[in-house]
Amino acid sequence: MQTTIKNAVTFTGVGLHGGAPARVTILPASAETGIWFRRVDVTDKDALVPARWDAVEAVPLCTRLFNHEGVSVSTVEHLMAALAGCGVHNAMIEIDGPEVPILDGSSAPFVQGILSKGIRRLRAPLRAIRVLKPVEVRNGEATARLEPADSLEIEFSIDFVDAAIGHQEKRLHMANGAFLHELCDSRTFCRRADVETMQANGLALGGVPGENAVVFDGDHVLSPGGLRHTDEPVRHKMLDALGDLALASCPILGRYTGIRAGHALTNQLLRALFADPMAYRVVLCDADTVARLPGAGVTRGDLAALAHAA
Repeated sequence: MQTTIKNAVTFTGVGLHGGAPARVTILPASAETGIWFRRVDVTDKDALVPARWDAVEAVPLCTRLFNHEGVSVSTVEHLMAALAGCGVHNAMIEIDGPEVPILDGSSAPFVQGILSKGIRRLRAPLRAIRVLKPVEVRNGEATARLEPADSLEIEFSIDFVDAAIGHQEKRLHMANGAFLHELCDSRTFCRRADVETMQANGLALGGVPGENAVVFDGDHVLSPGGLRHTDEPVRHKMLDALGDLALASCPILGRYTGIRAGHALTNQLLRALFADPMAYRVVLCDADTVARLPGAGVTRGDLAALAHAA
């Protein structure tokens, strides 16, 4: 069955890239609504922005959505990952500006807020997108690929010259609360060498090492408190991938492989998938299939596992 959040929950913070204060509220929605953002600060245009793959605007370092009148919402990936990882299929998200607050740089605060309010089942069947054949996109050394599988699997590998990151790879079946227990507390990260460049280009203006981002410099972790996982960077890339795949509008049954991939490449992969009618099929989920989805069986009891990641 489709779901929504039981009661509204609000988050406040700053935007990672714009650095401006930001407030976002997740509201319950009826079946077949999907996920939408409503810009409450916009009064002279259509303020509704769909959380959908074909509404993604190509920008660096985050995922930005826009509507037909150019109204946009950026850095949606961590919130989208939290909704997918908690099994929320319908929600109206009110936001008072152009960027979702970064909070601690992970999805954990969003997950905590969602689960504290509870998930409500709706009287409508759930559909999923079953991948029928391999689809792949490339950009230089980066690759993103989807291929058939009975549930959502995510595999990712990264390579950085900084010894504190280096080569990392991980693979997870996303059922049984794997997102909550393995990925959701992993924070966004960057190299010290890139920070000044990003800020000179008007990005990462709200980034604070240790508070909402992990910063690496060679073989050193500069952020106070160190890492939450020894392989936190690759886990965060998997978190991002789940958030970007959630823009398919239905859960995906397939194996995603990312090699040095980012937001833009994952969106290109979804566009390639939906451009080929022979590559996928929309299916109704029976109880067996629902049990293999990322949010299946997740409850408030899982909050105890996130107590260290606020």
